[in-house]
This record gives sequence, structure tokens and C-alpha cells, in this order.
Amino acid sequence: MRTAAWLLGLLAALPLPDLAGQARSATAGLVLVEAESFADTGGWVVDQQFMDFMGSPMLLAHGLGIPVKDATTVVTFPAAGEYRVFVRTRDWVAPWNAPGAPGRFKLHVDGVELKTTFGIAGAEWHWQAGGSATVDTTAQLTLHDLTGFEGRCDAILFVRDAAFVPPDGGDALAELRGRLLGWDRAPADGGTFDLAVTGGGIAGTAAAITAARLGLRVALIQDRPVLGGNGSSEVRVWPEGHTNHEPYPHIGDVVRELVRKKGRGDGNARNADIYEDRRKLDLARAEANLTLLLEHRVNAAEAENGKHVHAVIAQHTRSGRRQRIAARWFLDSTGDGVVGALVGADFDMTGKGHMGVSNLWNVGNVEKNEYQLRCECEDPDDPLSLNFVTSNEPAPFPRCPWAVDLSDKPFPGRKNGSLGQLGGWFWETGFDRHPITDLERMRDQNLRAMYGAWDALKNVDGRHPNHRLKWAAFIAGKRESRRLLGDVILTGDDFHAMKPFPDAAFPCTWHIDLHFPRAEFAKGHEGDEFISDYTRGKGYKYKGPYWAPYRALYSRNIDNLFMAGRDISVTHEALGAVRVMQTCGMMGEIVGMAAALCMKHDCNPRAVYEDHLDELKQLMQRGAGGSAK
Repeated sequence: MRTAAWLLGLLAALPLPDLAGQARSATAGLVLVEAESFADTGGWVVDQQFMDFMGSPMLLAHGLGIPVKDATTVVTFPAAGEYRVFVRTRDWVAPWNAPGAPGRFKLHVDGVELKTTFGIAGAEWHWQAGGSATVDTTAQLTLHDLTGFEGRCDAILFVRDAAFVPPDGGDALAELRGRLLGWDRAPADGGTFDLAVTGGGIAGTAAAITAARLGLRVALIQDRPVLGGNGSSEVRVWPEGHTNHEPYPHIGDVVRELVRKKGRGDGNARNADIYEDRRKLDLARAEANLTLLLEHRVNAAEAENGKHVHAVIAQHTRSGRRQRIAARWFLDSTGDGVVGALVGADFDMTGKGHMGVSNLWNVGNVEKNEYQLRCECEDPDDPLSLNFVTSNEPAPFPRCPWAVDLSDKPFPGRKNGSLGQLGGWFWETGFDRHPITDLERMRDQNLRAMYGAWDALKNVDGRHPNHRLKWAAFIAGKRESRRLLGDVILTGDDFHAMKPFPDAAFPCTWHIDLHFPRAEFAKGHEGDEFISDYTRGKGYKYKGPYWAPYRALYSRNIDNLFMAGRDISVTHEALGAVRVMQTCGMMGEIVGMAAALCMKHDCNPRAVYEDHLDELKQLMQRGAGGSAK
């Protein structure tokens, strides 16, 4: 029996709006507009990270304290007249009972500003009443940010019925969206492939390229407009781990094409051009067998009896259109084990004391921040076109009473005035929070810590008068969540003992690097710590490189599901050694090779180990670099 599996219930079944990015029901007098589908998002950014729980992506006013450019769109109405207006939003600092409501914004309808200020109340997502507006059969909507401090808008609802109360969440909201936007219709046919890869980080991209070069028809599904995941310009973690080791010196060739050798000036939280988004996109697009689906989020799947995957459903993060992607084999390289969770794969997850998330940031003596420059550039997607001009004028920064109060507390970079200590990997939070359902709060705590630190430096300590916040990631850089279980669950003891495996497949060179709150900076922030430390001493090191087994790269109970990246079959401790991106990319290469053998022998991943391991080793010896095609 074939069934549809949904992530956390009906809210994850996110379907499909029309060309205008809106929906209307003439009989009910309802017009629903999804904010992410605005024709011109201006300086607002599309944030899809939490859509499985909210019901859709949002627009975020991520201006680093400077109001962002207006977002605009044109909406059609079933009839002219007066409509009640509701905006789905929240006061994002309310979970901390923090004063100030920094995420304030206005809505204009045909140039008329509604009296209501949005984003000023409510710790949870809800429909904030905005009064009424009189419209013709078309109207222009404008989202006008007031602060630049992370205002957020999910959707706008126009209502003719004076008694109608919009549902705030759960099945009722999902039903409303499904009915008004057409999301209750079946998804479009997105094609049938040999291998469907979900997740376009270094692991997924390396797997997709490898498999395509070996003759498979591959779909690579990524929910952002760029590839690279944590190694992209959106998150800006430099991919670590060493490649190309004996006895398989060509494992890592594809990774080397995606990520150049680390050079002087390369590292975390640098300027966007360092991370070479276009390099990754060009490599993927160069493969004739590879279909690239950017800005598509997989949030549903079809599985048979909890044993076999038939298809995944991917929703476009701007238009909402859904596609059904069918394949013979699937790779979960989401980091969160999303596909595995959808289809009932066995997994483990460390509930408390796991590694957290970071939102890296940097500061600079510049006239404008990166988001301002992107709004002005002719090609905002080309980081080389961003012209940072040195500032000779003071750059004031407002007080932030809603941020983490660091006016009298220590944090890295405060004591010695080192700008290099601001915004690094160790600005990390969420160690005891659910790494999936609590992600918005974790990201927001990182932002509160950043704004609190900069407020303290600028306004309490009087330092860096001409500097401004230059860039900050709004996409969370995750380290740990679900780990899908395979035929081998790799442990920390395996690394320390250098346990040999007959299917040794990818080299691990990063030490057992686990993160936890740094005691020096934890006082007064218990439960919301935002500075981390890492494993030290005897438990940290092992004699490397350590060759980890292929059997950690496929599910033990879903017969056609591979894994690559930080969601592979390891314990919490072992994750510390395998999670860095170049190591993850080599996992992807192995999966691409194994998928090619599955195709050749009409078998599933386990049989590659049981019956075709010698052939896999032959492919590993040859590699899948461009010169090996």
C-alpha cells in the first residue's frame, strides 16, 4: 500500500498559489496574499527555514538596523469595496518578554497607509487585525519596514464578511490556505529520475554531479537560490576537512572542483565572493544529466509500507507551486534527515546537550551594509559587484533594549577590542532546544546576541565609531539534528580505536569536535547561552585519516534511501568528526558511485555492499573528477 507521509502533519503539505502569488474566493469574499510571492520583494528577504511549521515562508526585513526597501505587488479582487485587513506576523522578541517590538512595519494599500503598526504584539504567529481598506478591482500592496530589525510578514488576508475570524494555525489554517490557494490539488508532474537528491549543500551537490557523470538522470532539489549550504555566501562557513588520501587518492576530486584549496583570506564570515556561489552553480548546470531545482523545499513524500520511497513533493518557496519528483533511488542530504523522517526511516537525535546553530556576522568601516548595496546593484547576485566604500563619518547605532542585555556582561571581543572575535563560529546557541521545531527561536537568539553586543560596544563602550554591522546570516548554520540510522552506526570509539571496516569509503580528518556552552560567558544567560566552546584533551584527537564505512550512508529500513552529510549514521560523538563540509562532500561522491552501481545491477544500496563492493572500490580508485568522465 502506497501512502503519503507528511512532516509534522498537515502544515507540512504546502501546496500551490496562482501566477499572481495570491488567491481569492469570490463566494466567501476572501483574498489571501502570500508575502513571499510579492512581485518585488525590495530589501526584504524570503525566509523558508520555518515554513513546515508556519505554513509558508515569510518575508524578513533583515536590514541590520537600517529600514529595508519596500516590497510591492499588485493584487486583484473579486469585487471593489471595503475589506477588513489581517496581517500574519508576530513580535519576534516577545518570547523573552523583551520591550520595544523591533520588527515593526506598515502596510500601504494603493498608497494609503493603514493606521495599524504590525509586528508589535504576540509571541506566536497570528493574524493581527489591521483595520479596513477600500479597493477597486486591483490594488498595489506595499510592505514598509520601520526599523531594519527583523520585521516579518507571512501573509495578508482581505475579508468582506464582518463576522469572519481567520484561524491562527493548525489544520484550520492549512485548510484555509489549501482552499484559497489551490494547495489541496495534486502536485504537478516534476519528472522521473534515477536519483533524486534533496539538499544542495556540498554533500548533495557532490553526489548529484558524481551520479550525473556516471550516467544517471539526477534531480538536485535545493530550497535556497544558491548551492553550498553552510558553505554558501548565505551562511559563510568555510568548508573544512582534507580530501584525496591514499588508498583512494581520487576521493575528493569533485569536492575540489566545488571548493578551491583554502588560501590566505579564506575563512568564516568573510565577504560574499569568497564562497563562490556561481562556481558551484556552474558546475551543476554543466552536467547534461542533472536537473537543478532551486528554491524548492521538499516537505512531503510517498512511501510504500515504510520500506520504499516512490516520490518526494517539492514546493517552490516563492510561487508555492508543488512538483512530484519520482525516482528509483533517493538521497537525503538535508542535514535534518527530512526525507528520512517523512518516509519513516529509523533515526536518532540528541535532545539535550547537542551542538547548536550559528548565524555568523561581521562588521566594517563602510558607508553601507551589504543588504543596502544589494538593493542598489544592477546584478545583486554577483558579489563582485558589491562596492564597499570606506566610511570617514560616524555610523551611529540605536540602543536595543530588546536585545540580549550585554551592557555590563563579558563577550568575546569586548575586553580586548578585537573585531576578529565578533561574529565567529562560537557565536552559537540552542544547545538544549529542539534543533528543528525551535529553530526560529534559536536563530532569533543569535540575532539578539549580535545586536546586544554591537549596542554595548557602540553605545556603552564608545568603540568603533565609524564601523557598522556589515553583514549577518539570517539562514541558520546548523550543526546537529536528526541522524538517520544505517547498517553501521559509527561511534567515537571507532575513531579512537581506528576500527577497520571492509567497506571503508571516505576519509575523516577533522577531530571529534563537539560544541557546548562556554562557561566563561554563560552566567546570566542560562538556557539561552550564545557563546560556545569545543572538545579539548584526550577525547578530541584520533590518528587520522580515518576511513569510515559505506554502510553508514544508507538507511537500514528504507531500501532505496541514501544519506550524505551531517545526517548520516553516526552517534552524537562521532558526528563531531564527520560533520565538516569537505568530508560530507566525499560522502556524496561515494553515494553517487553507489547509485551508479545500483543502476547497473538493478539493486538497492545494501546490495552494493553485499554483492558489488569490489566494483565500488574500483570506482573509488578512479574517482569522478572532471578529467575522469
